[in-house]
Amino acid sequence: MSKVILFYVVWPAVLAGAMSAPGMCRAELGGMASPAAASDAAVVHSLTSGLFQVRTTTDDGGTTINEYSTPAGEVFAYTWQGPTMPDLKALLGSFYDSWHDGAASAQASESALHATRIARPDVIVESGGQMRSYVGRAWLPRALPAGVSADDLR
Repeated sequence: MSKVILFYVVWPAVLAGAMSAPGMCRAELGGMASPAAASDAAVVHSLTSGLFQVRTTTDDGGTTINEYSTPAGEVFAYTWQGPTMPDLKALLGSFYDSWHDGAASAQASESALHATRIARPDVIVESGGQMRSYVGRAWLPRALPAGVSADDLR
């Protein structure tokens, strides 16, 4: 598949589908974590070290999304794995435009079809996979709690 078709046809279609999918109530990067609603099938895990909490949900497309927040409730990262891409506009929130600018530049110059890593000063997003098998993570490098590295985001 040529880069032109990928950039102008496939990539916008994937983004449009991801952004139009209804999502569960969750915070955006840099925001405060939303409390789990009674109808929300979220499971909250806390590390024994108390450095952060992980809230796991499954979106309407069957993708598992982990929300990482500080003990004070600030969301600093997301990871995902599943058959559909999550709504990145909702997850990234105010960082979406920064990511989108970086993604547009990368698409024009990279040849990787199944994986991207967009590293901006304010947000880093890694995403990969193929149809029905997507994985990725997004985090705020400056908001990672002391003692936590990107390797801890799984």
